[in-house]
Amino acid sequence: MPNLWLFLLTSVAITLAPGPDNMQVIARGIAQGRRAGLAAAAGFTAGCLFHTTIAAVGLATVLRSSPFAFEAIKLVGAAYLVWIGIKALRARGGLTMASSAAPQPLWGVFRQSVFANMLNPKVTLFFLVFLPQFATADAAHPGAQMFLLGLVFMAQTIVVFSLYGWFAGVLGTWLKRRPGAGRWLDRVAGMIFIGLGVRVALQG
Repeated sequence: MPNLWLFLLTSVAITLAPGPDNMQVIARGIAQGRRAGLAAAAGFTAGCLFHTTIAAVGLATVLRSSPFAFEAIKLVGAAYLVWIGIKALRARGGLTMASSAAPQPLWGVFRQSVFANMLNPKVTLFFLVFLPQFATADAAHPGAQMFLLGLVFMAQTIVVFSLYGWFAGVLGTWLKRRPGAGRWLDRVAGMIFIGLGVRVALQG
């Protein structure tokens, strides 16, 4: 599979950037301790399987019906990545970690995190435009290729989110003392999104 290492490095950088999921992992870890933070990390990661399946099955169906349509989706996705990259560059690095959720059993934390991720349409849209950028239209099994990419994304997500959950207390204090940290992380993610979009557009 071409560009697998580029996909992995890009995925890690995107996962590190401030977002509702990793901030909730930190908030849960601060509120209920490391085990709850790890449960939230596992839940948000498991929810990605839903989006991966939708992207892999849907895009594979499009490719079988029309390779041209698949390439068109990649170009539209490239434009979308540039757009969200610009939004990230203009963001102010919101690092809100306040959690009003009452303490829950670990299974409840996990289940709530799974559904929070699954019910976020922005995550589905992200997978639909992100995975095709690293898939090849002439692959023997494009659906399997994109599903594998999704699993790689999930693997790095559970590692990064677990670190967030484990060190939630330290990270929470560090982020509160450095309000500008979120802006720099957003800028890194924004440049990655824009770079991906330009790369695909130039290749096209």
